[in-house]
Amino acid sequence: MHLVAYLKTGPTASYASAWRHPSAPLDDIWDAERYENLARLLEAARFDAGFFADGMGLPDIYKNSFADYVGRGGQLSLIDPMTVLPLMARVTRHLGLGNTISTTFNQPYHIARSLGSLDLLSRGRAAWNVVTSATNYEARNFGMDGMPPKDDRYDRADDVLEACFALWDCWDPDALVMDRKSGVFADASKIRYADHAGPYVSTRGPMSIPRSPQGRPLILQAGSSPRGRECAARWADMIFCTTATKADGIAFRADMHTRLAALGRSPVECAILPTLSVVIGETESIAREKAEYLDSLIDPELVMASSSTLLGVDLSRIETAEEAEVAAGNQGIAGSRDRMSQVAKAQGISFAQAVRKPRGLLAGTPAMIADVMEDWFTNGACDGFVLPPTVFPGTYEEFGRMVTPELQRRGLLRREYAGRTLRENLANPG
Repeated sequence: MHLVAYLKTGPTASYASAWRHPSAPLDDIWDAERYENLARLLEAARFDAGFFADGMGLPDIYKNSFADYVGRGGQLSLIDPMTVLPLMARVTRHLGLGNTISTTFNQPYHIARSLGSLDLLSRGRAAWNVVTSATNYEARNFGMDGMPPKDDRYDRADDVLEACFALWDCWDPDALVMDRKSGVFADASKIRYADHAGPYVSTRGPMSIPRSPQGRPLILQAGSSPRGRECAARWADMIFCTTATKADGIAFRADMHTRLAALGRSPVECAILPTLSVVIGETESIAREKAEYLDSLIDPELVMASSSTLLGVDLSRIETAEEAEVAAGNQGIAGSRDRMSQVAKAQGISFAQAVRKPRGLLAGTPAMIADVMEDWFTNGACDGFVLPPTVFPGTYEEFGRMVTPELQRRGLLRREYAGRTLRENLANPG
């Protein structure tokens, strides 16, 4: 199975109020060693990659203010992830390294140049988590009144991706010669213009960045709406989802396989990865006690502020999923709304109760956690998992020490990396 870490350049990645845990460091967020150590942990645990989720502003949707989200410690990006990814590349040889970049707010040449540079520095391990963004507070930081309609955002995303692919293809693999004796630095006949002119963006090229060992960065995507799934099926090498139950996972994966086939793509070309948050204990009772302690740290107002940000609507005024979808307008993440609706259905609670619950935790021994992962993996619900740190960095330390060996013993996880580039390791999990 494939494993990908969900990361933030801040104290909280996914689980509300986890930054309050006494083992979560708060004084090293701006230290290079924090990210270098993280990269080493993930590679030792045989993760395919780690990617940074990112946002372009401070969420102010809940109660029309950023006070609760920032003041109570939500998922904040306190540094641009592109500044720490080269640090992580420097201390690893196999780990994939991804960043989240919006197609709505950025031009293709900037995206292609930045990620192409990371891909070369890491010798073929870069990945791009493609997002179209989903909130008005981000749009206003880029001179826009609000988010464009979702279909328009995905149409632009298609155009930006086409342009980036054209730019990455400007150089043939052997265009760079660097022959001192002959005086030939590059074979210009193997470099071409991109000449992309689309409905939203245009770029002439050529790129100043040569081709990387893996050709281009891998594409990660998490679209859950019908239009988002269409985009993911066309472009993604890995698709993230937030399905709440195994049955939901099976349905999502089957739908994506149908969409991939319709585009002439094989299902093996794209890994489907649901999110899984774990609490690991040497015994079941220890794991449950650790999970209960985490629950005791939760700030209910932060949960509401976080859910409001994901759904693009002030949930202090909303009771149903239907109301949330209407009130959100062009904002909000469909996958998050779907997950909350799935939680409500699975647990027999209302939508209003579901949005007030933190992320579900899988608490258990390494064998118990491996049992669930194996069940989902072998029964068609996924091709692996996205794992956020419940507590940073302890979750990854414990996972690598206790769960990775259990998965390896069962033949479910690589013991060594099969390839040098991220693309090679995605194609051959080992």
